[in-house]
Amino acid sequence: MTHYSVIVAIEKEAEDESCAAYSPTLPGCFSNGKTAEEVKRNVRDAIRLHIESLLAHGQPVPQNEKLVLVEEVIIEVP
Repeated sequence: MTHYSVIVAIEKEAEDESCAAYSPTLPGCFSNGKTAEEVKRNVRDAIRLHIESLLAHGQPVPQNEKLVLVEEVIIEVP
């Protein structure tokens, strides 16, 4: 079994309480869900299917070449 490292971003939808997820590592790979937990499960399935499709078509699976860090920064402005 081969393991792949994939970055995932999860965002709250503006219209309602649902969430969307996408992978900058795998352009075109995305999913959604009613909650953050649901979208995490759904995007894992989407990633697996995306990778299986790449491999089936003889294409390389992109991997992160550098560490990406996303964090919240709070700035105080007078």
